[in-house]
Amino acid sequence: QVQLVESGGGLVQAGGSLRLSCAASGRTSRSVVMGWFRQAPGKEREFVARIFWIGGDTYYADSVKGRFTISRDNAKNTVYLQMNSLKPEDTAVYYCARRDRLGGSWDYWGQGTQVTVSS
Repeated sequence: QVQLVESGGGLVQAGGSLRLSCAASGRTSRSVVMGWFRQAPGKEREFVARIFWIGGDTYYADSVKGRFTISRDNAKNTVYLQMNSLKPEDTAVYYCARRDRLGGSWDYWGQGTQVTVSS
């Protein structure tokens, strides 16, 4: 069992920056992929970014490419999402999740943290 806890959400003006954190605890492993997802009211959950814990390979949704950066800290068992040049369209609840490095579903999820971007 692994627990994921997001933090760092809040209210920010368009063009501003915010850094989200996701701390992992419990039965953690480095043989995983960590991801960020978001869901706005009335919309489906969408993929934002992911990172392979081993090696650090990253991938981003086109909507955030060039603005967001995903990273991880081995010592802290924490994954981050640095969000720059924020737009009102980025407003959503942001969730972190994990899956096995070799494939499978996203089997563990955090509780989410609200990000609101004002115009």
